[in-house]
Amino acid sequence: MGAAARAARAAALDRFLAGLATGLPEGVALVAVGGLGRRECAPAGDLDLVLVHAEVAGVGELASRIWYPIWDAGLRLDHAVRTVAESLSVARDDPAVGLGLLDARLVAGDAKLAGELAAAAREQWRRVAGRALPRLREATRQRHRRHGELAFLLEGDLKQAAGGLRDVGVLRGIGYAGVADSFRPAVRAAYTRLLDVRDALHLAAGRRVDRLYAAEAGAVAARLGLADRDALLRRVSTDARTVAHALDDAWRAVRRWPAGRGPGPERRPQRRPVARDVVAYEGEAVLARAAIGPRPDPTLPLRVAAAAASAGLPIARATCEWLASYCPPLPQPWPGAARDAFLSLLGSGPALVPTWETCDRYGLVVGWLPEWRRLRGAPQHHPVHRFTLDRHLVQAAAEAARFTREVPRPDLLLLGALLHDVGKGLPGDHCQAGVPVAAAVARRIGLRPADVAVVSRLVRWHLLLPDTATRRDLSDPVTIARVADLVGDPGTLDLLHALARADAAATGPAAWSDWKGRLVAELVGRVRRALRDGELPTPVTPDPGLVAGPLPAVRVAGDRVAVAAAGQRGLLAAVAGSLAAHRLDVVSADAAVVDGRALVEFVVQPRYGIGVDPTALAADLRRAATGNGSVLRQPGQSPGSGAPPRVVWHGDAATDAVVLELRAADAPGLLFRVATALDRAGAQVRAARISTLGADVVDAFYLVGKWSDPAERERVEAAVLAAAG
Repeated sequence: MGAAARAARAAALDRFLAGLATGLPEGVALVAVGGLGRRECAPAGDLDLVLVHAEVAGVGELASRIWYPIWDAGLRLDHAVRTVAESLSVARDDPAVGLGLLDARLVAGDAKLAGELAAAAREQWRRVAGRALPRLREATRQRHRRHGELAFLLEGDLKQAAGGLRDVGVLRGIGYAGVADSFRPAVRAAYTRLLDVRDALHLAAGRRVDRLYAAEAGAVAARLGLADRDALLRRVSTDARTVAHALDDAWRAVRRWPAGRGPGPERRPQRRPVARDVVAYEGEAVLARAAIGPRPDPTLPLRVAAAAASAGLPIARATCEWLASYCPPLPQPWPGAARDAFLSLLGSGPALVPTWETCDRYGLVVGWLPEWRRLRGAPQHHPVHRFTLDRHLVQAAAEAARFTREVPRPDLLLLGALLHDVGKGLPGDHCQAGVPVAAAVARRIGLRPADVAVVSRLVRWHLLLPDTATRRDLSDPVTIARVADLVGDPGTLDLLHALARADAAATGPAAWSDWKGRLVAELVGRVRRALRDGELPTPVTPDPGLVAGPLPAVRVAGDRVAVAAAGQRGLLAAVAGSLAAHRLDVVSADAAVVDGRALVEFVVQPRYGIGVDPTALAADLRRAATGNGSVLRQPGQSPGSGAPPRVVWHGDAATDAVVLELRAADAPGLLFRVATALDRAGAQVRAARISTLGADVVDAFYLVGKWSDPAERERVEAAVLAAAG
């Protein structure tokens, strides 16, 4: 494995192919392109070969003499038979073919002809680059849309995804065109490591595969001498981001490049002031000449980053290199100019992400936040997360900028968003583990003790509102009093509300929904009233139509379903089963017994976004309410995180009940099965709150009574786990 092994495989293939091509006549050459052309052969890679000829008779028979033994040997082959003119014509029409010919290398036959092809292909590439590169850029964008960003994928395609091996080929093509010096040492090193990963993947899988599947990741890490899958994913993420950043930089050079070509007088680019010590030049933020001196200002990197993000400009590579090489570290605590620039950078919205990424590529970020080294590239294995940990934090700060006008301290919101998950990867609950880390950062940048305390509270309780809203009964005074006590004041409540929305937006589409937003907003409103007036919620009165009138009573109105029956036990489970049969997910459920009537009220949403027939649903609910319904037990889905189901008890979370919290893989009919198990175990459920996170759920059941007997808890817990398994 490694560069030497790839070169050895290339040499062995050269010998094999030369043997097949023995005796090629003058005017015929076997030329390798692609990986073999570059002598970078993967263990299970394919062969890209061109049989070039100068209008030689019988060339088809010569080709068959070479191709068929290759196939017989079990090798994958991409082949062509062309003249030099035909090869150049195809390359003009297809930039991908033009890129491939840049690697053309003689394997056997007429060396002069092969040299003619290689020289002509490179000369043509430089000549037509002005037309070819924009087409190549669009093709690259489409490929990235199909395959995503390798740096943030748990099972990314090492070749096709953004930042992968094919992008290095694009960089080399831009370099061949003379547009930019794109294949710099950092990119070369990243490319070599990505090749090593692909080699290890082929060996671990025993076949040609470019997608780094989780099933092979552990074996790949072991072959590379890495500790585990996470170490492998970190390295792949870092290298992919190096490649992706270099490609972004190269495309900017491509956009500038045509301006200096062609006829007409040369126009001198203008320098436009952007901020103190920063000017805009050719679409990039660069240092003003006056800023470059023997004793650079240590706040300069932050001020450049803030100015660039505010102006929506990328920072020029030369500027980043100078800042990284010559600017001294910041004093501690930071001077006000550094702190102001840092907060301005965090508040720049979407422009924060590329600016931060650029600064991180050049080592500036770890100078500001040494903690960033531990966070960089850390994978997040839960499927709701679309980014690595470091990118998630930056994205959260960018999303938080949308809410700065809604909170009393926008600066603390931005900093809290950047730091809210810094405890991940440390022992224990990440919310608690992150508090001392966030406090140290806040002190380092020069915040006052009172502000440090607020940032610490934001980190400690950033999940409080969404978790409470989706897992607890918001009509229970205990719920509201607990949240109000932890939040402390309306200003912190507003900050936590904004942070919850920013965190969810940065996590991914599965982390938020309209119903979740409504629940969180309802919780915030109730807690605000408790903080302001001491007002706590009163018990909810059941729908009068359910309390009186003929039975069974059924109400289906939008996302709300209510049923009343004549004292039937198991009504909650029976209705839950009917809802599951109609592919409706339960968001919340409330149960009560009034004058001998059993009442259940549900909030639901379609599992697949498809509407339901209310008439058919109402008919099934009536059958369930009279005990005549037949509910099929539905099979489970994918096993979510792969962890076994778990039960957690909360004895002080409700006024008249204890909360049994089930954490398990999601599956259709899960609520029906668990509610049935609870009913058979003799537990009365007065409320249920269902929280879905990707393929997993956290379902909270309010069981009436104290449930202080450990044996009784164990019996009920066993029944619930059996139903969820």
